Amino acid sequence: MGVIARQSIKGALANYLGVAIGFVTTFFVLTRYLTEEEIGLTRVMVDAAMLFSGLAQLGSNASIVRFFPHFKDNKDNHGIFGLSLLLPLIGFLLFGLVFLLFREQLTAVYAAKSPLLADYFYLLPMLTFFALYMTVFETNASVLMRITVPKMVREVGIRVFNLAAYLLYGYRVISLDVFVWLFCGSYALAMVLNLMYLISLGHISFRVDWQFLTRERLREIGRYTLFMTATALAGNIPLVNSLFLGAKAGAALTGVYAIAMYIANVVEVPYRSLGAITRPVVATAVKEGNWDEVNRLGRQVSLHQLLVSTAIFFFIWINLDTLYAFIPNGTSYAGGVGVVLLMGLAKVVNSSLSIGTDVLNYSRYYSRSLLFIAVLTASAIGLNSLLIGLWGIDGSAAATLLSYILYFLLLLGYLWWRLKVSLFSAAQLKVLVLMAAGYGLNLLWTHTLTPLIIHHSTLITLLVDALLKTAVLAVLLAVAVYAWRVSPTVNDMVDGKIRKRK
Repeated sequence: MGVIARQSIKGALANYLGVAIGFVTTFFVLTRYLTEEEIGLTRVMVDAAMLFSGLAQLGSNASIVRFFPHFKDNKDNHGIFGLSLLLPLIGFLLFGLVFLLFREQLTAVYAAKSPLLADYFYLLPMLTFFALYMTVFETNASVLMRITVPKMVREVGIRVFNLAAYLLYGYRVISLDVFVWLFCGSYALAMVLNLMYLISLGHISFRVDWQFLTRERLREIGRYTLFMTATALAGNIPLVNSLFLGAKAGAALTGVYAIAMYIANVVEVPYRSLGAITRPVVATAVKEGNWDEVNRLGRQVSLHQLLVSTAIFFFIWINLDTLYAFIPNGTSYAGGVGVVLLMGLAKVVNSSLSIGTDVLNYSRYYSRSLLFIAVLTASAIGLNSLLIGLWGIDGSAAATLLSYILYFLLLLGYLWWRLKVSLFSAAQLKVLVLMAAGYGLNLLWTHTLTPLIIHHSTLITLLVDALLKTAVLAVLLAVAVYAWRVSPTVNDMVDGKIRKRK
């Protein structure tokens, strides 16, 4: 776990640096200089590109992770890098063909409610290509156990470049057309930087080693890749929401939803690093049939993701009113509070249990997950269609939460029945008890100390109250986690630091 821990920590730091930049950008630049419709435009464009690039991968990213242990050697890894470039290219060409054939129909869907989006829909294939290969190069780096630089590029580099574009447009230095092109160009830059980093690591060959790819191995990779193509929607269900909202509710409401989603997305930031670095380890353990190790890894990852994600969600939720009070035009975006609640819970569920999806996908029963993906996709689409009409943006968030709950109930039940793999432990109950206690302390603070601190409701007094409350509750919860030994790993790390200082 040494490499996993180091790369996860570095990746998490890169993620949170990106979150800090994104926080400033989202709440103090976007809300000031862009209209709600323009924010909705950028959100739908990115979500659509990520969704379509996920489909265009043809399952190749999952294949790289699953089959890398079979290709691994001390030289060029038998050309798996070249193979990882070829399959997505085929997928992108298929996507491009579909886009050309149905471009007018797709544009017409958004023309009525989101005319601004319809105007720039022609840029979607280009943005999809950049997002596709940016992700492909990230995956190749992750199987080499190097995720920090790609995370910096995705989480920091893109945000810094886009921040510059937002400011140039906000101060009317550039036109909207130039701004949208620069926005798409940030993903092109990220793609190139990831490729340069990957080449610098060595062990990379653009040549496909066809001699190593026996007919039997190609058949196995082909079956798995085709299957993963069908399951590509699983990790992209939240992206479907933006497409539905853009068509049914309009780009302006999608902009409100986008701001709320940014807040909720912070909950799963740690899993982006830990998930990327643990997947190759899980794949190796599954390949070797070491189910004790799979169980240990699954429970450890699930526990720590639950601990971190619930803590992040807790501190977001208790300070949400203060956050909306501070952002420019906050009253225009405060309608997204329900989205933060529902999507925050969905992110907790997904980040805590997604390791179960990895276990099944890397096992010989991977094809069985097709049923679960079908349930997830059908429920998300059906509930979005139903609930957006009833509850607007809250309905879209509720659709995601309900879909995830149903999906993981079925998935985890199957994992236990077929593989005897369980992600649950008594320590997770401790986490839930501590978070419930934290909410109780928050209510006590709000009803007793907040009125004493906030004599007059000003931004300064709101900030002082939020900072004091957050600091006190954070210390209390941290002490409780250590004293109750919720995580032996955390206790060992703390004890190690204490011994070093002595």
